[in-house]
Amino acid sequence: MAAVCFDDEGYNGLIGTPWQHIDISSSIQLKCHWLLVNIQSLRILRRTIAKTLNEAHCANACYLFQQDKCYDISYDTGDKSVQCGRKVDAFKLWLMWKERGHKGFERDIDNIFDMSRYLTQLVKDREGFELVLGEPQCTNVCFWYIPPSLRSLKRTAEWWQKLGKVAPKIKERMMVEGTMMVGYQPLGDYVNFIRMVISNLNVTKEDMEFVVVEIERLGKDL
Repeated sequence: MAAVCFDDEGYNGLIGTPWQHIDISSSIQLKCHWLLVNIQSLRILRRTIAKTLNEAHCANACYLFQQDKCYDISYDTGDKSVQCGRKVDAFKLWLMWKERGHKGFERDIDNIFDMSRYLTQLVKDREGFELVLGEPQCTNVCFWYIPPSLRSLKRTAEWWQKLGKVAPKIKERMMVEGTMMVGYQPLGDYVNFIRMVISNLNVTKEDMEFVVVEIERLGKDL
C-alpha cells in the first residue's frame, strides 16, 4: 500500500495502517467512534509533513490568533484544525488508551471481527437465511430471512417485492417487543435485507445465536 500511495501524489495517505508501519506513512486517520466504540465522535489525524495542515485550514483569524504574541505563534495549533480550538479528541483517545491499552484494543477488535465471521457461518448453515454477499464486509453481515411462505416459490420480480417487505416487518416486531435493534436497508437492485453491524465490543457467540433465532421467531409467519 505504501508503495502505491507514495507513487501517486493524489493518494499520498495510508488509512488504517498497522501500528508497526505507521512511520512510513505521511498521514494516518483514526475514526475511534467506529470500531473502537468511543461514545462520542472521535477522529485523530496524524501528519508527518510540516505545515500541510496549516496551509489547508488556516484562516488567519486575527481576533483569535494574533501575530504579535510574546511566544512562538507556531504553537497556536487552532489554525491547523478544521475545528479551530477543539482539542478534546486527543484527550478522549488518551483516556481510552490508558484504560484499555494496546492489548485491550487488539482483543476487542479481534472479537467483533470473529463474531462477524461466526454470524456469517450461522447464516450460511441455517435454513431460510441467505447472505447478500458471501463474506462480511468489515463487521457488517448482510442477509435476507426468507420465511417458509416464500421458500418454495419461483424467484420472480413479485417474489423479490414480497421479500423486500419481510425485513421491515421483522424490524417493527423486534422494536415493539424490545428484544433487539438491528437495521435493514435496500442497496441498488437488492431489496430490503437485514444489516447486522457488529460493534459491541463485548458481544459473544451466544449473542450471535440469539440474533438468528430471534429473527426466525419474529418472521416465520410472514
